[in-house]
Amino acid sequence: MKMRKRMMTLTLAAMMGLSLAACGGGGSTSDDAGAKDSGESSSASSDVANKDKPLVWFNRQPSNSSTGELDMAALSFNDNTYYVGFDANQGAELQGTMIKEYIEANIDTLDRNGDGVIGYVLAIGDIGHNDSIARTRGVRKALGTGVDKDGEINSEPVGTNTDGSAKAVQDGEIEVGGKKYVVRELASQEMKNSAGATWDAATAGNAIGTWSSSFGEEIDVIASNNDGMGMSMFNAWSKDQKVPTFGYDANSDAVAAIAEGYGGTISQHADVQAYLTLRVLRNALDGADVDTGIGTEDDAGNVLSDDVYVYREEERSYYALNVAVTADNYEDFTDSTKVYEPVSSQLDEGAHASKKVWLNIYNASDNFLSSTYQPLLQNYDKLLNLDVDYIGGDGQTESNITNRLGNPGEYDAFAINMVKTDNAASYTSLLSQ
Repeated sequence: MKMRKRMMTLTLAAMMGLSLAACGGGGSTSDDAGAKDSGESSSASSDVANKDKPLVWFNRQPSNSSTGELDMAALSFNDNTYYVGFDANQGAELQGTMIKEYIEANIDTLDRNGDGVIGYVLAIGDIGHNDSIARTRGVRKALGTGVDKDGEINSEPVGTNTDGSAKAVQDGEIEVGGKKYVVRELASQEMKNSAGATWDAATAGNAIGTWSSSFGEEIDVIASNNDGMGMSMFNAWSKDQKVPTFGYDANSDAVAAIAEGYGGTISQHADVQAYLTLRVLRNALDGADVDTGIGTEDDAGNVLSDDVYVYREEERSYYALNVAVTADNYEDFTDSTKVYEPVSSQLDEGAHASKKVWLNIYNASDNFLSSTYQPLLQNYDKLLNLDVDYIGGDGQTESNITNRLGNPGEYDAFAINMVKTDNAASYTSLLSQ
């Protein structure tokens, strides 16, 4: 469901106007005025409680990792709290459709051992992450291998399923040119390393080594919940074997690899996401309407069209829309860290005083976040006059990050990327003290 941000209620706008005025936006404090005159970052306003400062959750939406239910207490922590991510279900369906269409277009050469079964393996990122769950479901839905569990497609890993007996999936069927083929999920597992880090590329590389040594001749397609794991499997085995591998994120290395046989990926418009992550904070700090520079043009001409994002008011969440990247269009996506042109204009620091932001990346080793998302954030922070402290986590424990939020009073706003989606309270408790 698409909703333009300008459709937000007048009541919410009024509430935001009152609360944002307390943030010292618009040069209302002597600190801000000094920052404008000197060109230096202003310090956090001492009269604003940490619990009232702007907060954006990004990339990992506060939610129950078992049920997927949104954590509305975290999403409504204060009047200036939002989530920024991408439309997981739309992207998941797009990935599944991309894989199915590739199979149909290349069916004559895809069945490597000629057994009439199109076998695929699936790298699952994090069994408790809504995005990972959605992508697993998207692949299984498109290929007809999904089975119902409590009204949704089962997203559990199957381990090894070369005989088709697993209960979490079923054999699907594709008919091309009057000939029917069985589609089977031969194996799937969560790519979690011994230290507990999920979405682990090295684990995925090891997994394809194990699977290929056991039933490699049966593997016709590789599907992965992200490009980090997909590229690890591609480089370890499928590139040499000419087995198409499909990922997600449109990382630069994955896009480049399409020319070498990587099957395709999904761009989740990281350029739009990164902009929204910081733009929502900028608007709050300025005391501006949340739609400024998003659905409504700002004073520098920045604005997004409604075909690249949606806002869901009831979820207090902004979602970038996804685009399939294949051999037909990959050359348009080779630079994943380039800012999105419609929102690339510099804000005037005289009207938008520099402010200080605390922002963390849950795992400094995560390929997408460290190689694509953070570089984009670092491009936008300059355009939006934000002085951002970037904190890299270990991908395993929330405390590795929260221990470095010892003095939130030093900051004007916060952008948080959790290790686990259940753990929003680990952060809000620090801001409530």
